[in-house]
Amino acid sequence: MTVQAWTFALVGVTFALYIGVAIWSRAQSTKDFYVAGAGVSPLANGMATAADWMSAASFLSMAGLISFQGYDGSVYLMGWTGGYVLLALLLAPYLRKYGAFTVPDFVGDRYYSQLARFVAVVCALFVSFTYVAGQMRGVGIVFGRFLEVDVGIGVVIGMGIVFFYAVLGGMKGITYTQVAQYCVLIFAYLVPAIFLSMLITGNVVPQFGLGGADLASGLPLLERLDGLHAELGFAAYTDGTKSTIDVFFITAALMVGTAGLPHVIIRFYTVPRVRDARISAGWALLFIAFLYTTAPAVAAFARTNLLTTVSERPYAEAPEWFSTWEGVGLITFDDRNEDGVIQYVGPFATDAAGAPVQNELRIDNDIMVLANPEIADLPPWVIGLVAAGGLAAALSTAAGLLLVVSSAVSHDLLKRGLMPDISERGELVAARVSAGVAVIVAGWLGVNPPAFVAEVVAFAFGLAASSFFPVILLGIFSRRMNKEGAIAGMVTGLTFTASYIVYFSFVNPAADTAEYWWWGISPEGIGAVGMLLNFAVSWVVSRVTPPPPEPVQIMLDKIRVPKGAGKAHEIHA
Repeated sequence: MTVQAWTFALVGVTFALYIGVAIWSRAQSTKDFYVAGAGVSPLANGMATAADWMSAASFLSMAGLISFQGYDGSVYLMGWTGGYVLLALLLAPYLRKYGAFTVPDFVGDRYYSQLARFVAVVCALFVSFTYVAGQMRGVGIVFGRFLEVDVGIGVVIGMGIVFFYAVLGGMKGITYTQVAQYCVLIFAYLVPAIFLSMLITGNVVPQFGLGGADLASGLPLLERLDGLHAELGFAAYTDGTKSTIDVFFITAALMVGTAGLPHVIIRFYTVPRVRDARISAGWALLFIAFLYTTAPAVAAFARTNLLTTVSERPYAEAPEWFSTWEGVGLITFDDRNEDGVIQYVGPFATDAAGAPVQNELRIDNDIMVLANPEIADLPPWVIGLVAAGGLAAALSTAAGLLLVVSSAVSHDLLKRGLMPDISERGELVAARVSAGVAVIVAGWLGVNPPAFVAEVVAFAFGLAASSFFPVILLGIFSRRMNKEGAIAGMVTGLTFTASYIVYFSFVNPAADTAEYWWWGISPEGIGAVGMLLNFAVSWVVSRVTPPPPEPVQIMLDKIRVPKGAGKAHEIHA
């Protein structure tokens, strides 16, 4: 069977599985739709959380970033993983004990303010749509390559699949679909990684292969890769070019952004007990670690294969995978010196006479995981499996984000705001309609993404860090925090962070360099500064305005009391 035939077969089987699970577990009530009836086991929730978390950015783009950036790409590993520790210790059990349906639900009740609720809704929509743009682009890339269609058409196909099981099943359908998707994506990620590790280093465990010797040269793999980089004019793979302050702030933004992402937080409302929320986070970390500890090895294998199979090769002899990716516009070759040879070189490359050599090859960061098995000439079924895994990763997160958008509109905006008398059936219809509209908007963003997948996702984390994390943390642990402080903090943090990102990434991209960044902090890391501003503004404003009402302070004490570690006591109004 050909690569395309295997891809059709494996993607078709997995999609049939997802749709079957969605039909079996379809939502019958608003509680099913929003929080899966709060009856999901910690193990299943941990697996679903891992799938929800390991998006197209984790599956497709993270290894691609590490492959191209080397040491600098490690900030994504540190930040995205560390955030779950914050979530497990500081937020998840307390939010589960409160028992709300959504993050704006908690914010509105804790800060006794419809305005606070609506500001939280705006923040949730802003973060979710930014994040989902990266997921839909990932879907488009996979479909575009393996169906050999334009990326935009691939996005439209993905929209149809997500629409079906997100609108039909709600959180209940999404949860059990994500369990299946985790199994698919982790198997699809590990199998080619094991193949590649054995081919390149002889180690069956990719993590050991990363620290092992390259069979072709006998040198340690990373030393070989550094040597290849030096020959082609790239910076050393194991050296970082980012400043320490930028690494610190990017890592911090990703960590606190993880703990503030509404589609991640909402997963901890789906378990029966408070204790289960913390256990779920532990399971999620374990399941995530399988992929995250493998990603650096996959990145190194991909980079080594790419440098040894493409650079200085006659274009007429380019392998089939090169032509295929070129056909969908994700690889471009511009023969600047018209010698018919592919010059894939770094910014420091020179010829024998010492004259600068221009790079002739452009490779989209997001294709490295998908192209890796083809570059290494692995069996066609492995290539098809990776395609199925990439789709599982992108679709699982897209569905979770669309549910956040849906619940923000139907529950927080309508039921708890503009239409308090709406029936449960009417609310469920509104949730499904808003999910459908969200799918269309997400598809448009996938066709017209602001950047590559992981960068878009990093922006979403910065927005979550600067808006939600401070008000949730202070809402749990500060009795003095009031509605005025929460609203001022969210507006300040979100406005500052969004403005910085928009200016440097879109309004004036020519200034998007360390020379022009404030304090040397890139747009990917500015969310941590926005978070600090949010904390500062919230604290100052809450001290010069009236304290929260006594019932709110009593409710807050109940959330923090360790009683109720068995069945959750849902204490919200």
